[in-house]
Amino acid sequence: MHCGKYIKSQTVKLCIVVLHIDGIRSPLASRCYSHAKVETDEEFDARWVTYFSKPDIDAWELKKGMNTLIGYDLVPEPKILDSALRACRRLNDLASAIRILEAVKDKSGPHKDIYPYLIQELQPTLIELGISTPEDLGMDKL
Repeated sequence: MHCGKYIKSQTVKLCIVVLHIDGIRSPLASRCYSHAKVETDEEFDARWVTYFSKPDIDAWELKKGMNTLIGYDLVPEPKILDSALRACRRLNDLASAIRILEAVKDKSGPHKDIYPYLIQELQPTLIELGISTPEDLGMDKL
């Protein structure tokens, strides 16, 4: 088996296997997976909590991190959102905090029980930081 060029990412390679049947060469395509370590859910959460907990995070890093996080096929855990909201508070950026809550509500999609759960889990942080939810501000009626 001979692995050729990289496709999509560094971890998946396209492999061309030549099959010899009765003297006829037939190329077959298959994938070779690397032996890279897969990140667990706990490691993923810890990485993002650490990212947003940096004391010197700036507004660009906050927005870049949230855009990347929202781009994943998941709804962030409350502890990640807690860390992001605290970063907003350190930056004195109420607008970004509200945008984070809006993005999470949008990301929850048709699963109507996810967003209320997140707000319930984040309620102590929201009260401590003085952040209103989009619903408290009447933005859900616009």
